[in-house]
Amino acid sequence: MLMVDDHPEVAKAVGRLLSLDCEVVGTITDGSAALEAVHRLQPDVVVLDMNLPNIHGLEACRLIAQAHPRTKVIVFTAVTDPGTREQALAAGASAFVSKLATEELLAAIGSCMQLIEQGAN
Repeated sequence: MLMVDDHPEVAKAVGRLLSLDCEVVGTITDGSAALEAVHRLQPDVVVLDMNLPNIHGLEACRLIAQAHPRTKVIVFTAVTDPGTREQALAAGASAFVSKLATEELLAAIGSCMQLIEQGAN
C-alpha cells in the first residue's frame, strides 16, 4: 500500500495506522512523485488524496488506473460532495472515502485486497 497526501504529517499518521493491517511501501506528498512511486514500487493499493501539488489527485488517479490497471486506487479526501465522488470513480478509483471516516478506509482497503486475491481488476 502506498499513502499519498500533501500534508506530510497526515501521510505519515495514516500510513502508520494502515501499517497495522497491511504493508505500507511508502508515503508520498505530491502527485508526480506518486506516479513515479507507483511505477517503481508496484503497490497493490494506493490511498490518494485529491488536493496534491504538481498533479491533482483526480489526474493522478486516472494516470495510475491507465498505466497500472491491477493497482487499486482509494481516493481518501476531505472533499465529500457527490460530484467529486463520481469524478473519482470515473477516473478509475476503486473507492472514495472521507478523511472523517477512517473505518471506511480500512474497509475499502480490505475490499480491494479481496479483489486482488481473487485476480479481478
